[in-house]
Amino acid sequence: MPAPQPSDNLPAIDPIITDEEFEAAVPDIDPADDPALGEPLESIEAFERRFADEGAAAPTTEGAAPPLGDPALADGDPVEEIGDAPIRDAELAAPLPPLQNFEATPVEFADNAEDDAIVEVAYDVRVEGLEAADAETGTAIAAAFDNLSALEAGDGEAANVAQLAARLTEDSALLQRMLASEGWYEAAVTTRIDRSDAPSGQPLIAVLSVAPGDRFVFSDIVIDADPVEPADLIAKNFALKVGEPIIAERVQGAEANLAVRLPENGYPFATVGQRDILLDQDTNDGVYTLPIDIGPRSRFGGIETTGNQAFDAAHIAVLARFERGDLYDSRDIDDLRQALVATGLFNTISVVPQRTGEAVGDGTEYTTVLVEQDAGPPRTLAGSAGFGTGQGFRLEGSWTHRNLFPPEGALIANVVAGTQEQGAGLTFRRANAGRRDRTFQLRADALRSDFAAFEAFTGQLSALISYDSTPIWQKPLTYAYGVRLIGTNEQDYDFDLGQLNRRTFFIGGLTGQLGIDRTDSLVDATRGFRVTTLVEPEGSLQGGFTPYVRARLDASAYYSATDSIVLAGRVRLGTIQGIERFDLAPSRRFYAGGGGSVRGFGFQELGPKVEIANPDFDPADPEDKDSPTIFRPIGGLSMNELAAEVRYRFGNFGVVGFVDAGQVYEGTTPDFSSLQYGAGIGARYYTNFGPLRLDVAIPLERQPGESNIAVYVSIGQAF
Repeated sequence: MPAPQPSDNLPAIDPIITDEEFEAAVPDIDPADDPALGEPLESIEAFERRFADEGAAAPTTEGAAPPLGDPALADGDPVEEIGDAPIRDAELAAPLPPLQNFEATPVEFADNAEDDAIVEVAYDVRVEGLEAADAETGTAIAAAFDNLSALEAGDGEAANVAQLAARLTEDSALLQRMLASEGWYEAAVTTRIDRSDAPSGQPLIAVLSVAPGDRFVFSDIVIDADPVEPADLIAKNFALKVGEPIIAERVQGAEANLAVRLPENGYPFATVGQRDILLDQDTNDGVYTLPIDIGPRSRFGGIETTGNQAFDAAHIAVLARFERGDLYDSRDIDDLRQALVATGLFNTISVVPQRTGEAVGDGTEYTTVLVEQDAGPPRTLAGSAGFGTGQGFRLEGSWTHRNLFPPEGALIANVVAGTQEQGAGLTFRRANAGRRDRTFQLRADALRSDFAAFEAFTGQLSALISYDSTPIWQKPLTYAYGVRLIGTNEQDYDFDLGQLNRRTFFIGGLTGQLGIDRTDSLVDATRGFRVTTLVEPEGSLQGGFTPYVRARLDASAYYSATDSIVLAGRVRLGTIQGIERFDLAPSRRFYAGGGGSVRGFGFQELGPKVEIANPDFDPADPEDKDSPTIFRPIGGLSMNELAAEVRYRFGNFGVVGFVDAGQVYEGTTPDFSSLQYGAGIGARYYTNFGPLRLDVAIPLERQPGESNIAVYVSIGQAF
C-alpha cells in the first residue's frame, strides 16, 4: 500500500510563526543585481589554480596561514594531492626506532596515604516484630533464621559498613522467604543500621523490622485424580486440611506421602503433578489444586532379568517376598532390591516395574518386575585378628568364591594361624537355599589346639542348615540344625595315673539352636533383649555308643539410660548330662575365662584344676624363675557366667566399665557357688561395621595360677 502522506492521519500543529512573517524576514535576492549568483560553484582544483596563477594566498579564516601553504611551492605542481602535502614537523617524517630500542619511562604512582580511620566494624543483630509469627510456629522461624543468617554467621564482625549492609539485605530476603514458607505471603521486612550509645558508636546494631501481616490459609483443596480403590486411599494419606495455614514444608510432605503411598497400595505408575495455589489477597486464603495421574491398579506378574547375570529369574523369585497375583506393593520391590544387594554378587542392580497391559479380570492388570543385573567380581579375600591373655594372638584369613556353583553356591577356604591354634578348613555354602535367608553348609576342618586346658589334633565334618539374621535383616527368630562327626586326639589328665595322657575320641552328634532377638542392633545393641538356646545330643563312638547331651542358654539385655549411656547385662548357663567327665573329650567340656567369657582371667582359666609339673622348669638352673608346678584347667560338666557393663559413648569413642563373674563345676548342675570376679575398664572406637574393643581387667581375689592382669582386643562388644 502507498506510504502515508505527511498530512495523512497526523494531528494539526500550530506553526511557530506564520508564513507571512517568515517571507517578510527573508531579504530579496535578485540574480540580476549580481550575475555571479547565477553561476555554478567552481571546483576546489580550479579554486586553488586561480589563486596560484594570481600569486595570492587562498583566503583563510581571520588571517591564519593556509593549512597546506602554497601548493605550487611544494613540488611545482599547482594542484596538490592530499598524499603530497608537506609535513611541517620533521619528527613526524622520521622513521620509527626498532622496538627493542624504544624507551618507556615507567609510570610512577604516588604513595597511598595511610588511612588511620577504623575500617572493621563490630555489630549486634536485632530482629523486631517476629514474635507474632513465632508464637504460631513455636519459635521455629527465629531458630531457623539463626542457623541460616549471614549476619549471625559473621560472628558480629564485618570488614566495613558496606559489607554489613550487604549482609543485612541478604538476611532481609531470607526472612521474607522463611515467612512466606510458613504462610505469611505479604510479610514486609525493613532494615536499618543504628549506632550504639557507646562513645565510639560501636557495636553497630543491624535491625530487621518484621511486619508479618496476615497468615494465608487453605480455603479449598482440590485433588484432580481418577477414582482409586479403596475410595479413601488418597484422602486418608493426604495430610492437608481446609483452614490450616499454607506451609511449604507440609505441602511438600503431603505430596511426597502420596507419591509413596500410592505405589504401596497397587498403583506403581502413579505420578503426582505440579501443584497450583491461587492466593486471594483480599481474603488471605488460597485454593490448592493437585493433579495426579494414578495409572492402572496392578498386581505382580512375572519376573524378568537382563544384563550380565549372576543368577536367573527363578532364583530371584526365591528372594522375592511376593507371588504372582499379589497386589503390587513398592515395599516388596525395595525389599527385593536389598536382598539382591546383600548377596554381594553385583556391581549394580535395579528392580523396576513394567506395564504389560495384561488384564487380571478384577479391574487390575499384571505388572512385570524387571531386574537388570551387572554381576561383580565373585571372589573375596578377608581377614580378622584378635588378642586375649591366655589365648594369645589369633589371625584368620579366608578366600571365598561366592558364586562358584550358581546360584549363590560359595566355596570358602580358611586358615587359622594363632599362638595356640593352627588349622585349615574348606566349606561349601549355598545361601538362600530353596528359601530366602536359609543357608546350607558343608564343612571340613583340621585344627591343632594347644591351650592351657588341653592339647588336641582334631578333624571335623559337619552339615548345617540355618536361618540367621544378617546385617540388613535382623530377624526376631532364628534357628539352626545339623549333624557333626568329630575325630580328635587329645591330651588329658588321668587321675588314676596321676599324669597327662593322650587319648583318641570319636564323636557323632546332632546340633540344634533357637534364638529370639528383640534388640535394636546385632553388633551394638542399646535396648531390648536376646535369648539363645543350644542343644547338642552327642555320643561317644569308641567302645560302643555312649550318648549324652550338651546344653547352653545365653541371655542378654540392654537399656538406654540416656542418649549416651547404655546399661547391659548378660547371663550364661551350661550343663552336660549323661556322661562322666573322664569319658568326655576335654575339648567338649565346659570352660570359662577370657574376653568373651569372664574378663580378668586368661582363656579357659576358671574351674577345676590339677597341679602338674611345669615342663618349662629347669631344676638345674638356679636362675630359672618359673614355678616347678603349674595349675592346669581340666574343665567341667556345668558352668555359669554373669556380666554387667556401663557403656558411655561420645562421638565415635566410648568408655566401658564392667564386672564379670563365673565358675565351672565338676557336677552337671551349676550351683552359683565359689564365683570368681573380674573387673576392668574398656575403650571403644565405633566404626560403620561395629566397635573396635580394647578391654583391660584384673581378677578379684586372685587364685594361684591365675593372671595378674588380662588384656583383650577384638571387634564388637563383649556381648
